[in-house]
Amino acid sequence: MTNIVWLKRDLRTQDHEPFKLASDGLNNIFPVYIFDPEIIKKKDFSNRHFQFIYNSILDINETLKKFNIIVTIFYGSTIEVFQYLNRKLKINKVFSYNETNNLIHLKKNNEIKIYLKKYNIPWELSSKNGVVSNIVNRKNWDKKWYTYANDSLIENKFRKQKNLVIENPFTIPDHICKKLQNYPKEFQLSGETKAWEVLNDFVNKRSQKYSKNISSPLYSRYSCSRISTYLAWGNVSIRQVFKFVKNNDKYNTNKRNLNSFLIRLKWNSHFVQKFHVEPRYQNECINRGYENLERTNKIDHLNAWKNASTGFPFIDACMKSLMKTGWLNFRMRAMLVSFLCHHLDTDWRLGANFLARQFLDYEPGIHYTQFQMQAGTTGINTLRIYNPVKQSQDQDPEGLFIKEWLPELRDLNKDQIHEPWIENNNEQNLFFKNNTLYCKPIINHIESGRLARKKNWSFKKNLSVKKENKRMVLMHTRNN
Repeated sequence: MTNIVWLKRDLRTQDHEPFKLASDGLNNIFPVYIFDPEIIKKKDFSNRHFQFIYNSILDINETLKKFNIIVTIFYGSTIEVFQYLNRKLKINKVFSYNETNNLIHLKKNNEIKIYLKKYNIPWELSSKNGVVSNIVNRKNWDKKWYTYANDSLIENKFRKQKNLVIENPFTIPDHICKKLQNYPKEFQLSGETKAWEVLNDFVNKRSQKYSKNISSPLYSRYSCSRISTYLAWGNVSIRQVFKFVKNNDKYNTNKRNLNSFLIRLKWNSHFVQKFHVEPRYQNECINRGYENLERTNKIDHLNAWKNASTGFPFIDACMKSLMKTGWLNFRMRAMLVSFLCHHLDTDWRLGANFLARQFLDYEPGIHYTQFQMQAGTTGINTLRIYNPVKQSQDQDPEGLFIKEWLPELRDLNKDQIHEPWIENNNEQNLFFKNNTLYCKPIINHIESGRLARKKNWSFKKNLSVKKENKRMVLMHTRNN
């Protein structure tokens, strides 16, 4: 009999309860990861996610090979993989984390639940990162989260077992394998080993200017923790990161910056908890009243946003940077969503999956909840309509970030680069006359901002929105 450890967004070997529970006994453990085509073909999944997951698994296998344990990768229908595993291994128990998944994952999990119940195979689910199942409100949620964060780490001790190898009829197709082997150098390297290198470097070096540079698209790439991708795919747990920071020698001499970072770990779980309770965040306005808010949804505007050709240098530079590297700081992510939904008057659903595919640190529980918050469809959060020019002037005053990603604008000075369409001198007039590499703005951002504020603030008074506000406050607002 064999214990199956079903890995998902928990690609690590330590502080891992399913590995711990599966190893407590005489049964061999057989960890698996399943790339289900129905899942990876969804519009929120991209090849960069596939690559990061795949290489994270290789890192785990390098750690566990001395125990004759490897994570076996299957490419196929989840239910068919489990049927095959049960025939070949006679499953004793299944262990996994109770993941906060999007809708397709929930469907797959339900299929497995029914199958395992049919064959009397127990499935033990562990809570993850302080997220609680089956809650109706947030009473005492913060206290519970801190209890989780301060609890002892799980020390996973693996014993050497008999080499357990089975024929795998669910192998990754060759054409996909070729893509997996070409991991772009611009992306963060994946895996548990790399996660600890990045975290250690942040706490001991890069965190000194964390708060100062957190909103700068140029300097945040160095000063921010860059741990979000490793948290998203579970290369480290939130508790591991929390305790590592609090127990580090640098903590007492850098409390302001590191405490600012630590509070964001709790925010991570807070937003994932929202999604865990209401996974319809993925495709419905969480405040149902906003389903009645009409948008113009101009497809040419949407495509310009996706293609980094809006004519607003800061918007386009942020989008190009994200598409190339898979990462962008929080303020710039919020600005991209705000510009799409407010200035371009576009339904958030038309851009959510596109950005999900770009983010290497895509976590559904954070992505969709944050997307709707910035889109203004929660009804209970402050409406944020970012002025793209002011953000450019504030966060990239010298235009260094813009010039890095839009080299066609490198000859403009800092007074011209934020609004190159303004023909206020002969030099700039000549630039636009001769330049065919960059476009003029697709909208008047002053007018579109004014219309968006009028439209969205007035809609907040809608009776259906107010009714939903009461429900959301009861369900999602933290009550210490």
